Amino acid sequence: MGHSEDIRPVNILLIEDNPGDVRLIKETFSEDKFYNRLFVAKDGEEAMNFLRRKEPFPDVPRPDIILLDLNLPKMNGHEVLSEIKSDPDLKTIPVVILTTSDAEQDIQKTYEKHVNCYITKPVDLNQFIRVVKGIEDFWLTMVKLPKKES
Repeated sequence: MGHSEDIRPVNILLIEDNPGDVRLIKETFSEDKFYNRLFVAKDGEEAMNFLRRKEPFPDVPRPDIILLDLNLPKMNGHEVLSEIKSDPDLKTIPVVILTTSDAEQDIQKTYEKHVNCYITKPVDLNQFIRVVKGIEDFWLTMVKLPKKES
């Protein structure tokens, strides 16, 4: 009774240009019990068009959470993060960096731009799957996400 919003899907925007990683994350998410919808942007420009609902994305939902790779074509992850966190309409969406870089300056720079968390992609396949499941368990079951304004 009246709890339908509790089971609304969690919309996840994955900003990732590596097709192998995209496939793995999709498979890991889809075999789980959570009701979520995964959208993919393959570069920084496409991601910003998605978030601002510009063509070809006029009717997409606002993501509840963003998974962001740093090494992206057209506009890198640092630039995407800066745009998201300096936009009053987007800055409340949690952003999780999921990247191969464990460079201290990348970690430092993203936290200075108010990233919500930073995760290094493991090279090992099973570890990678475990990390993705961990993100899902933590962010989609334990964390209270902000209610959508739009």
